[in-house]
Amino acid sequence: MDLSGKTALVTGASSGIGWELARRLAARGVRVGIAARRQERLEEFAEEVVRKRGEKPVVLPTDLSVRGAAKELAAQAVRMLEKVDIVVNNAGGGVGGLQWVVGDRDEGRETFELNFWSPLALIQELVPPMRERGNGAVVNVTSIAQVLALGGLGHYNSSKAALAMATETLRLELYGTGVHVLEVIAGPVATGMQGEARLVPGAEEVLKRAPLGNPQTLAKLTVRALEKGRKRLVYPRALAGAYNFPFAGRAYVARGSARFAKRMSEADRELLSSVVRGGSSGDPMAQAARETWERRDRSKPG
Repeated sequence: MDLSGKTALVTGASSGIGWELARRLAARGVRVGIAARRQERLEEFAEEVVRKRGEKPVVLPTDLSVRGAAKELAAQAVRMLEKVDIVVNNAGGGVGGLQWVVGDRDEGRETFELNFWSPLALIQELVPPMRERGNGAVVNVTSIAQVLALGGLGHYNSSKAALAMATETLRLELYGTGVHVLEVIAGPVATGMQGEARLVPGAEEVLKRAPLGNPQTLAKLTVRALEKGRKRLVYPRALAGAYNFPFAGRAYVARGSARFAKRMSEADRELLSSVVRGGSSGDPMAQAARETWERRDRSKPG
């Protein structure tokens, strides 16, 4: 895929993976529309692109955890960009809590709205025009969590697994139309979500044994995969085995079950009954953990 002169809508672009993806696409000559909750961060990104003599991105503040926001975002993006050649469904978030505590609470439903229903809504609005033009691309950022369960993050795991299956089905449905579908299967990456995940009892011990990637490298590999027409990308690459042979990965995680149970037994009753909304506008505890990782992210070159 020749990216020069194309337009792209990138969600979750105010930090981390989305920020780096939008920046790399802009450097390839793509006119980008950037969407996220935090308008001030989007404006900061737009100014950075202009300083580097790129075309100013279209800033599209939105909250994709709200039903209907994705459809409105698609309309705004088409209006401002004239057309959308590439849609990058990167926005994501989660909720921390045990399955029987979160249940179908609003926080759990918001996770699925953000991670699953909003990407499908954007696909519904933007893919038909791509089919009519005979070209375009959908990039869905899922997670290795689709095959590796982690206690306390069940709603996040399930929503990413649902998006992964939707992505595979979409690829089959678009065969021969000229519209490419790329699934980016992200493992632990040094973004704000790492801070949130480590709030879950026992998660630190599991995550510290896993390879930790960086958003700059993931963005570079994603753009390269898009240009080469690849179907999926697993990053960090060391986790490709866990994706291709999920039973082995699950066996590894299962060994951590005893540690998770131990941490749960040590946790106080208030913690075990709590529900923590993640994301940039999540609960104060999650925001603080997220911001710590984002500051670390921004302090690195590249």
